[in-house]
Amino acid sequence: MQPSYLIITASQDIATQVTRQTNLVTTYLAKINWEDIFGKILTTFLSLVLLSLFFFLINWLGKIIIRRGFKKTRRSDHLSSNRLNTIFTLSLNIFHYCVLFFYFYAILSAIGIPVGTLLAGAGIASVALGLGAQGFVTDVVTGFFILLEQQFDVGDEVKIGKISGTIRAIGLRTTQITDYDGTLHYVPNRNITIVSNLSRNDMRALVDIYFDPSSDIQKMSAIIREVNHDLAPKFTEITQGPTLLGTIESPNGSLCLRVVIYTKNGAQFNIQRTFLAAYLKELNQAGFKLKNSPLNLTTTP
Repeated sequence: MQPSYLIITASQDIATQVTRQTNLVTTYLAKINWEDIFGKILTTFLSLVLLSLFFFLINWLGKIIIRRGFKKTRRSDHLSSNRLNTIFTLSLNIFHYCVLFFYFYAILSAIGIPVGTLLAGAGIASVALGLGAQGFVTDVVTGFFILLEQQFDVGDEVKIGKISGTIRAIGLRTTQITDYDGTLHYVPNRNITIVSNLSRNDMRALVDIYFDPSSDIQKMSAIIREVNHDLAPKFTEITQGPTLLGTIESPNGSLCLRVVIYTKNGAQFNIQRTFLAAYLKELNQAGFKLKNSPLNLTTTP
């Protein structure tokens, strides 16, 4: 048998197999109803777009209703402003999570994933734990007890761990704290163990005026009382005092005149600066010699 004949026979066999496989693919593709497939894809896409627009509209309208409802509630005086802000931010947070839940449920259902069957077969608890929601549940439970016990409200000055600042928002999962330098901290509720609330009581400002022991203490005290008498009525934020406690001996052995002022939270620093400037001005004009560090200004709750 000649080699050329073998080559021709092999080529014919290969061509026959290629033609047969091509015919199978062509026949398979011909049986596919491309019109139905593209129609289903287009229908699903339009459904997803309409669902997204629908839930976006619900989210937009729901937030408007919540804002208007709390705007009317703020006109009444039966709740404090901080408490209303807390309930307001929490309501927005809960509404947001509810909309997201039903949105994703609708999206999965539109795609064709039997969400209800999956949840019924696997169990809601097992699915939640399987998705790593155990920490989320802990956050929600902790946040619930924080609200129930009223540990803090929106606008309160707090210290949580190493973070100090103002409560900006309280959510189901996290609490937002604005630091004094402007940094916004997101603290998971499960990490909140010890809370120091600086806004529930009046703040105490101490002003220690260090003087030379040879100074006329009675005259200095009279000047300080006169400043207090003239300046205190200008500040409605002062809740008690200012009170001159008298001569105090500091830990380093120096003598000082101590003034204590109780103020509403947040107003103590401005009042401290104002009284500090007034004391310095009057005492210097009277010719009193104050020590190198005449004032030890501290604020404590």
